[in-house]
Amino acid sequence: MLEHPVTGERLVWRKVARDTAGALLQADLFVAPGGFVAAEHVHPLQEERFEVLAGVLRLRLDGKEKTMSRGEVEVVPAGLPHVWWNGGQEELHVLGEFRPALRTEVFFETFFGWAKDGKTNRKGLPNPLRLAVLMDEYEDELRLARPPFAIQKMLFGPLAMLGRLVGYRPWYPRYSADPLMTGLGMGI
Repeated sequence: MLEHPVTGERLVWRKVARDTAGALLQADLFVAPGGFVAAEHVHPLQEERFEVLAGVLRLRLDGKEKTMSRGEVEVVPAGLPHVWWNGGQEELHVLGEFRPALRTEVFFETFFGWAKDGKTNRKGLPNPLRLAVLMDEYEDELRLARPPFAIQKMLFGPLAMLGRLVGYRPWYPRYSADPLMTGLGMGI
């Protein structure tokens, strides 16, 4: 189980890339009342699917907000900006899926691991150098919705180089196996 104490999220993997030959990453996601995703984002090469199992999900997809409750499903096509949060007073339980899986599992293990160890700010984000290393490495899995990607590349590229020079890695050994040893082939 992965926990992000700042955003109030918990992730429990059901199926990981290794289980599905890279076709699917599936998880139960639990979000405390008031819980949220750290930033509006885009998955440029992946479809993300939400199925509400309990509670109320508020979703902003491509600038339009909607409320979802138990039994409702939303599929976010690759490339659409979105952000979501617990819109109710009870714990939210969502079945989340990413197709294809890519390296999203390692991204979350790293991101949530840093948060669990107190290496994020009050919005749930790591310092700029850690963030740059993460965003540079996982640009196929996740990008910020703003600013435009070309500007993100100009900003994150040099910051990521500096972050790597001071020792930041795009995976967190305390919470994730070395991707080179697990066959995820991150090219680190």
